[in-house]
Amino acid sequence: MSGASPRVLVVDDQTLVRKGICSLLELAGIEVLSEASDGAEALEACQEHHPDVVLLDLRMPVYDGLWFLQKHAEQGIEIPTLVLTTFDDDTVVLEALRAGARGYLLKDVTVDQLSHAVEALAAGGTLIGPSITDRLVKAIRTAPPPQGAAGVVVEALTDREVEVLRLVAEGYSNRQIAELVSLAEGTVKNHISSTLVKLGARDRTNAVLRAIREGILG
Repeated sequence: MSGASPRVLVVDDQTLVRKGICSLLELAGIEVLSEASDGAEALEACQEHHPDVVLLDLRMPVYDGLWFLQKHAEQGIEIPTLVLTTFDDDTVVLEALRAGARGYLLKDVTVDQLSHAVEALAAGGTLIGPSITDRLVKAIRTAPPPQGAAGVVVEALTDREVEVLRLVAEGYSNRQIAELVSLAEGTVKNHISSTLVKLGARDRTNAVLRAIREGILG
């Protein structure tokens, strides 16, 4: 992105809410590239406009947010998706993250928190709202493993890999992590790649979820 403002697709079936989110983002200096009122429209908008981040509601008629995330993954679209919803059920949070969401916030966040989350995802990070993190950790530790995860052996992470993964969980990008731990950005990428392999994780968010489940993060 080269420091440019993230370009966002806003997906929400409630017109007044959607327009309000768009206005707040624009006030925060974030470009709203397009809007959609359900998952099907969102898929079309992704293909047409190629946003940097998708801001996604979950509760929508017919083609909801989970449907979008599943189709998004099936079609190999790699646009970071931030769920913004009033729906804070632990099971649904986990389902959304496992389906590929890179962030999850409730709609009671401030404009600054929302804009920070959008920028974090656009820069390659992940972000889960602090109001649900503690409950999410408990839910991950007690929930059954996702389908297909049985038999995966978790290799021990080095102290540095744990340090980097913890910063990933807090939403920092590779560049920011490199500055915080005084490493080259390429070295940080190598640590993350190694961590994904050791955890049997497909991406950064999945690695964080698995690390929490295994008690590596908490």
